[in-house]
Amino acid sequence: MNVVENWNSANSFIFYGKGGEIQTNQIEDQEVAVLSLHLLQNCLVFINTLMIQEVLLENDQRILKNLHPEDFRALTPLIYAHVNPYGTFQLNMNQRISLQRNSA
Repeated sequence: MNVVENWNSANSFIFYGKGGEIQTNQIEDQEVAVLSLHLLQNCLVFINTLMIQEVLLENDQRILKNLHPEDFRALTPLIYAHVNPYGTFQLNMNQRISLQRNSA
């Protein structure tokens, strides 16, 4: 039940415009809205999964050694507190997103 509630909360966060409601009777517009929401959901889960993997694999696996089976069951890519829905995105289709932390 918590997974479903968390997913619905993430959906409300992602689909925040117009109160999270589809505001049209046009089938085509409704379909575009739902497909756009699905695309954003998939992107969020994909990026979060990559970020979680990076954190778990860094530091010579010290983090993995400290986790118990219960901790692994609690891991989920359904997080969004780090997302700014009002932000801007610079997209470069010729370059992969680097998830490595920059050492300065």
